[in-house]
Amino acid sequence: MSSSQPGKKARGSNTGSPLNALFDILGQRWALGILWYLGDGSSTFRELQNRCGGVSPSVLNSRLKDLRHAEIVAKSPDGYVLTERGKELRSFIVPLANWSATWSKEVYGYERPGMSERLKQEQSKSK
Repeated sequence: MSSSQPGKKARGSNTGSPLNALFDILGQRWALGILWYLGDGSSTFRELQNRCGGVSPSVLNSRLKDLRHAEIVAKSPDGYVLTERGKELRSFIVPLANWSATWSKEVYGYERPGMSERLKQEQSKSK
């Protein structure tokens, strides 16, 4: 389990700053993907694994434990869900997705199929 939390050392920082602790948690493989896909609603472990493109069960289990410990994700009778704190955090990530789509198209000429429709859905959720 990740020991990243405010007031303690985090990878790359000895300050214990809350931002560095959050970056450490979210910088782990698949953490942001889990946060993104749980925005669609609750998911069982297997559903979430499929949404994340077949992430290994051990990695997914480890990330879910870390995100639960940070109170970003919770386990419900229907599967895993974002907590209110997780939903708030995700609302800051949606603009990054918008920015990344524009950057990808303008700089690299790449537009992921279905991405613009997905981002429109995300924008309508936040209104």
